Amino acid sequence: MNFVIYGKNIEITDNLRQAIEDKLGKLERYFTPDTKVNVTLSVEKERQKIEVTIPVKGSIIRSEQVSNDLYVSIDLVEEVIERQLHKYKSKIIDKHQAGGSFQQGYIEDDFNNEEDEIRIIRSKKFDIKPMYPEDACVQMELLGHGFFVFVNAESDKTNVVYRRKNGTYGLIEPED
Repeated sequence: MNFVIYGKNIEITDNLRQAIEDKLGKLERYFTPDTKVNVTLSVEKERQKIEVTIPVKGSIIRSEQVSNDLYVSIDLVEEVIERQLHKYKSKIIDKHQAGGSFQQGYIEDDFNNEEDEIRIIRSKKFDIKPMYPEDACVQMELLGHGFFVFVNAESDKTNVVYRRKNGTYGLIEPED
């Protein structure tokens, strides 16, 4: 695995780099040797955050963990990614794609669990009306939801606004 480690408001020491490579290196059994692992470390006040993104063919495996100890966050992020791989194996790997970045042993291993299967239990239909992102945020708040799907009046494309953990808003829009 190829680690690309970035730091925001933090210097990446050799010990920190080694801890990341040792802990996340345990995931090596799932991926091919040329798989790229993007790791971003950041520190804000007493919050120490690690974000790990692993682009794989047709998907992205991602986890973000925050704690007051960066080494604890590194441990947590590895556990979360491993759980994601076990839980969503059949969803992430389409055997028609030959597995892309995944080890053959992982693809063939059968640890799928019925209780881990994704089931849609409710479906809604609604009219999507053109509006500006700010208006979509207001509508989202009025509904008490964490996200809102709308057609952007400026671009005429489907967008999503969402409430972030820190109380601010995010906008998801398709690339041109």
